[in-house]
Parts: sequence; structure tokens; C-alpha cells
Amino acid sequence: MDLLQVTFRQIDKKQMNNLPNNTTETPGLLRKVAAFILTIAMFALVLMFSVLLFAVVFTAGAIAMGYLWWRTRHLRKQMREHPPGGVVIEGEVIEGEVIREVDSRDGK
Repeated sequence: MDLLQVTFRQIDKKQMNNLPNNTTETPGLLRKVAAFILTIAMFALVLMFSVLLFAVVFTAGAIAMGYLWWRTRHLRKQMREHPPGGVVIEGEVIEGEVIREVDSRDGK
């Protein structure tokens, strides 16, 4: 090693030791266990709120569908009493395929 590299390495170590948050040490067992427990607690909290959100959205959807079903009961009753009898109101729709010949002179 060069003398310059050794000097820089010593300066780096001195500067790292003077930092307020020295992160060069590996976390101990207590810190790892605390991080694991905190992670599990956060996961449980997120899961709890997601289930709560799902329940609220599901309930709101059920209420909206019930309201729609209740408001359209007269319309459904009228449709049962007077089914459409094949009457065409504004024209007929003929389903099928169309074969079109292209004139070679126009290209259209």
C-alpha cells in the first residue's frame, strides 16, 4: 500500500468515529429483534386497516346496490307485466356479414 492510501484510510476512520451517528457498527441482537417485532407490528397494522377499508367499501357497495334494487322495483314490475312482443321501435338490425367488391380502377 501507498503511504497516501494509508493516510486517507486513517483520516477516514477518524472522521467516521467523530460522526454523531456512527453506522459502521453492525446492529446487535437486541436491535435486530426490536426491528423484527416492529416490522411484524407494522404489517399487522397495515393488514388491519386494509381489512377495515375492504369492509367499508363492501358495505357501501351493498347499500348502493340495495338502493338501486329498491328504486327500480316498479320498473321491473312493469317489464314483467308488459314484455316486449317483438315490436321494432326505430328500425331493424340485421346481423350478418357484408361482402364488398373493390373496383380495381379506383382502389376504393
